[in-house]
Amino acid sequence: MGRRADAVIVVGGLIFVLEYKVGETGFPRHAIEQVHGYALDLKNFHVTSHDKTIVPLLIATKASPQQLGFGFWAPDRVHTPICVSADDVLPTIKRMLAAGDAIPFDALNWAAGGYRPTPSIIEAAEALYRGHDVAEISRSEAGAENLTLTATAIEAVVEAMRASGGKAICFVTGVPGAGKTLAGLNIACGRMARDIGEDATYLSGNGPLVDVLREALRRDHQHRKGRANPGDSDARHLAARSPDKFVQNVHHFRDEYLAPDQVPSEHVVVFDEAQRAWDRTATARFMQTKRGLPDFDQSEPAFLLSVMDRRPDWCVVVCLIGEGQEINRGEAGIGEWLRALQGDLRHWQIFLPPHLLGPTGGIDGAMRWHLEQRAQPPEPALHLAVSIRSFRAETVSAYVGALLGPEASAARAVLPDAGQFPILRTRDLGAARRWLRGQRRATERAGLLASSNALRLKPEGIFVKNELDVCNWFLNETADVRSSNALEDAATEFAVQGLELDWTCVAWDLNLRRDDTDAWQARDFRGTKWQMIRAGDDAIGRAEYVRNAYRVLLTRARQGMVIFVPRGDAEDATRPPAEYDAVDSWLADCGIPELRLG
Repeated sequence: MGRRADAVIVVGGLIFVLEYKVGETGFPRHAIEQVHGYALDLKNFHVTSHDKTIVPLLIATKASPQQLGFGFWAPDRVHTPICVSADDVLPTIKRMLAAGDAIPFDALNWAAGGYRPTPSIIEAAEALYRGHDVAEISRSEAGAENLTLTATAIEAVVEAMRASGGKAICFVTGVPGAGKTLAGLNIACGRMARDIGEDATYLSGNGPLVDVLREALRRDHQHRKGRANPGDSDARHLAARSPDKFVQNVHHFRDEYLAPDQVPSEHVVVFDEAQRAWDRTATARFMQTKRGLPDFDQSEPAFLLSVMDRRPDWCVVVCLIGEGQEINRGEAGIGEWLRALQGDLRHWQIFLPPHLLGPTGGIDGAMRWHLEQRAQPPEPALHLAVSIRSFRAETVSAYVGALLGPEASAARAVLPDAGQFPILRTRDLGAARRWLRGQRRATERAGLLASSNALRLKPEGIFVKNELDVCNWFLNETADVRSSNALEDAATEFAVQGLELDWTCVAWDLNLRRDDTDAWQARDFRGTKWQMIRAGDDAIGRAEYVRNAYRVLLTRARQGMVIFVPRGDAEDATRPPAEYDAVDSWLADCGIPELRLG
C-alpha cells in the first residue's frame, strides 16, 4: 500500500518496527501515527504477524535522551509507539525484552508469511490509480483469484468487441463484500493504463463516493508529485490521467451527452450499483423540472445505452449489480437495463453470470426466457463469490441482515466474535465517543452515523440535516474539527454508502422501531410528529428504504461499532422512552452486550 517502515527487528519473540526521523528533535503527532500505522499493518495484514507481539519505535536522531518508560499494550498485543532518541534505541529494546514473556519464533519463517492487505476503497483506488494490480491489494488469495478471473473475463469481451467492432454489455454480480466497486475501478484503471488509444471511465450515481475518491486521488497524487514511488509499476501514466475523468458522476456523464450529436470518447464504461439507475418516471421528471426538457421520456439505463451506441466503432458497458442497498425512490433495478436492450439495441451482445438467471437473480420469468434465447452462455467468472472484506468484518453483513429480520435467535447465532469485531450498545452518546477514541489508532478512522430521517436525534446533538463536506469528513486529519475523527458531525447513509470507516457509532432513532407485535416498523418524521408509512406498493418500497438505510449504516465499520440508542424524554411525545427501550431490548436479545467503560 505504499507504506514502508525503515527497519524491522525480530528478537526474543518481539517484533520492533523502527521509523527514523533524521535531523528531528521532536516527535510530531503525524510521525507517531505513521510508525503506529506500520505496526498495525503488520498485525492486521501480515499472515504470520497476527499472533505476534509488536512494538513501534519512533526515533528522532537529534532528540535529547528520553526518559525510558512503557506505554500500554492494546488487546491485540500492539504496543503504543515509544518515542526515543538515537542512543535510546538499544536500551529500550533490552528493557522490553527483559519485561516481556513473548515466545521466541523463527524469523525466517515469519518473514516468509504472506502479506494480505485489506485496503479501504479509498486506499484501493489510490493503489490502482498508481498502477498496482488488483491481486496485490486483496487480502484473500481466493478473493484475489476471483477478482482476477472477473477482470480476465471482462478483458476477453473487450478484446472481442474491439476486434469485431461490436457492442456488448456485461453484468457483474457478487456476494456482500466481494469487491464489486474494486472490480470496477480495476477494470477502468486497467484500460486507462494502456497506451492503446482508448478511454475508460468508472461511473457512479453515488455523489459522495465520487467526490471522496476524486479528492483522495488528487491529494495522493499531489503528495507524491516529484517523489520516487518504487512500488508503482509504471508511474508515467499518472501524468496523463485526470481523477475527474477516471471517476465520474453518472448524472454528469448523462448530462454531457444530452445533445444527440455528442459522441462519447469512452470505449469502456463501468456503471457501479447499476441497479440504482433511475426508472423512466424519475428520469423524465428530473429532466423536465431540472433540465428544461419536457419531451424527455427515457429511463436512465435506456438513455445511457443509447449514448454509448453512438460510437461508430465498438464499446463495452459493464454493469456492477449490488443487492439490498436501494435507499432512494425511483431506482429502476436490473430489469430496466434488460428492457432497454430490446428495441433498437438488439445488436448488443449480453454477457451475464448464471446467478442472474436463478430464482434470486431479480429477473422475472419472461425476461429470463428472453435472456436464455439472446444472451451469450452464462459466464461464472462474472459472479464474485468470495468476500474480501477485512478479516475482522467478513461476518458482519450476515449478522446485520439477521438483526434487521424477524428472529433475534437467528442474529445471536451469527454474532461476530467479539475479539475480532466488537459490537456494543449504549444509551450514553458520550460513552460511545470515548469508546471510539479509545479504539481508534494511528491513521484509522472513526465516525458518527445516523439515518437521514433520524430527525429526533437533534436533542442529542446529532443533526442529520446539517450540510456535510464529505471530502473533509473522510480525508482530513484528526485535529481538524470537520474530520470524522472529531466525532462532531454525523454522516447519513447517502454520505457513506460505498465507503467505510474503521470504527463507527450508529445512532438509532424511531424511524425504525419495534411495534406492538415486536416486529420492525418504518416511519417518517414529518412536521412535528412521526407518521406511519401507509400500506400500498409505494409504501412497501419506502419502508424497505428505511430498513436498507440502517443496513448500510450498520455495515460501514471495518473493525467494530457501538450502537447508540437514546433514552428519550417522557415530556417529548416524539421521543417516548418506551419505544427507545424496545429497540435497545431487541439489540440485547440479538446478543449485543452493553458498553461498559472501565
